[in-house]
Amino acid sequence: MNKASKKPVFNRRIFWDVNFDALDYDKRARFVIERVFERGDVDDIRQCRRYYGDELIKDILITAKYLPERRLHLASAIIDTPVNDFKCYKLRQLNPALYPY
Repeated sequence: MNKASKKPVFNRRIFWDVNFDALDYDKRARFVIERVFERGDVDDIRQCRRYYGDELIKDILITAKYLPERRLHLASAIIDTPVNDFKCYKLRQLNPALYPY
């Protein structure tokens, strides 16, 4: 987190279930990063990367318990890390679904 950076401007729809105006981006960094990569668009992800930096984002995404499969591949490409290094990928392999629809 770069304190000199101004706060990111995220779309409110990403944080539909929390008080968006009271959200502390520094204290809740894990929640914000995971939610942006799960539900955000390209601009939201850019804002996230600018504010938090790629190193913190990588640390958080690698240990995230859940990311949708298509977002997992996007995160893998953005942080240049193989998909099978992600905790959520390993958890998904341990509990495969009967029908992956």
